[in-house]
Amino acid sequence: MENALKEAIWNQFGAGMDMLENAIIACPDRLWDTEGKFWYNTFHCLFFLDYYLTPDPKNFSPPAPFTESEFEDRLPDRVYSKEELLLYLQSSREKCRKIISGLTEESAKHRWRNVSGSMDYSVLEILLYNMRHVQHHAAQLNLLLRQGINSAPAWVRHTKLRL
Repeated sequence: MENALKEAIWNQFGAGMDMLENAIIACPDRLWDTEGKFWYNTFHCLFFLDYYLTPDPKNFSPPAPFTESEFEDRLPDRVYSKEELLLYLQSSREKCRKIISGLTEESAKHRWRNVSGSMDYSVLEILLYNMRHVQHHAAQLNLLLRQGINSAPAWVRHTKLRL
């Protein structure tokens, strides 16, 4: 796959993850576990970021201390800390960077299918789907920040981390 395309995808996907990270960092402790569930929206986003980056979804298991509660449509048993979620973001960011940097014409066409069969995308399309999901939740978190502290992190044009 052409390097320019991989770099463009990485620059924008990475920017979305940077915006998510900035929102997490900006969240004051008093908003972390309120009715808006800042922590939970963050966890949900990171859980699916990791899941959609898993080449064979039937083998997906989130890293400890996280559970598969998202597949069970229930809240986790406890509130996850900022530090835990920032580490999860960092590991998923690296996973994403490796996938994008290793894309070939052939691997980009490989099918990504979830266990139920309700999702069937090429690897390239699941990357774009995943990027949109991250951007959606980063925007939700920024809205919660605006509502809670009348401030939110600035727009990120492209990631600073090189592919």
